[in-house]
Amino acid sequence: MILLLIQKWLKRGDKPPASGASIEDEVAAIRAGDEALRGDVLARYQPYVAKTASRFCKRYIHPESDDEYSIAFMAFNEAIDAFDPAAGRAFLSFAETVIRRRLTDFVRKEQRHASSIPQSAFLTEDDEGETFDPVEVDASVDRYKLDRDNEERKLEIETLNRELADYGITFADLVDGSPKHEDTRRSLLGIGALISRDSTLFGPLTSRKALPLKELSERVEVSRKTLERGRKYIIAVALIHLGQYPHLQSFVAPSASTSGGAGARAQRGEDRGWEA
Repeated sequence: MILLLIQKWLKRGDKPPASGASIEDEVAAIRAGDEALRGDVLARYQPYVAKTASRFCKRYIHPESDDEYSIAFMAFNEAIDAFDPAAGRAFLSFAETVIRRRLTDFVRKEQRHASSIPQSAFLTEDDEGETFDPVEVDASVDRYKLDRDNEERKLEIETLNRELADYGITFADLVDGSPKHEDTRRSLLGIGALISRDSTLFGPLTSRKALPLKELSERVEVSRKTLERGRKYIIAVALIHLGQYPHLQSFVAPSASTSGGAGARAQRGEDRGWEA
């Protein structure tokens, strides 16, 4: 939920004002003395500033805690005062250039404080002629990917928790009902995957909010007792495969040996005990 809200919030700044006036018209009015409009434009384009700063830094920039956002925001305001429509550039393109330059200056200053090694030893130039430190960029990209994956995984868990509630299942139930032995666990993973691939199985599951025990008993080499004991575990696995859970799906993918003959080993392990 947090990631989706951030993405939605960031996109708001790309929309034109409700009045229909272009941003170039608004900048011209501000330069003519409309300071009230300046405040409105600065407030409305905060998401654009954050997105531009995040793109430059290769990581999410938080408006309330990152210095890079303050630098970018001041640069956007500077761009309003310096914009020349006669130059033939769109204002947002010009503003992005100003923001990138000010952030570049900021990064250089920070790096000078952090190390006595000459800046020129690290800097390179991109296609637009802007200089940057590739080591810092790579580290920023890694941090961004890690943060993004963590947020997406958290979102998936929150969504799955709500979906499981419709089936009367909690995460505590899954911990308590997880099969103890690896053979049984792999077999139940295979059964969950099988359900997600067969409409005659996932249809009754999603419509009745219950495991189709009769249908499954006819399809897998597992006793009804084992299916009943692993009911919540199987349902959770099937829902993960059926839903938009790419991160969680990597944890419940059945092995090749179980995907072809789902449940073949579960019967042998059904009386060996389950995790408490």
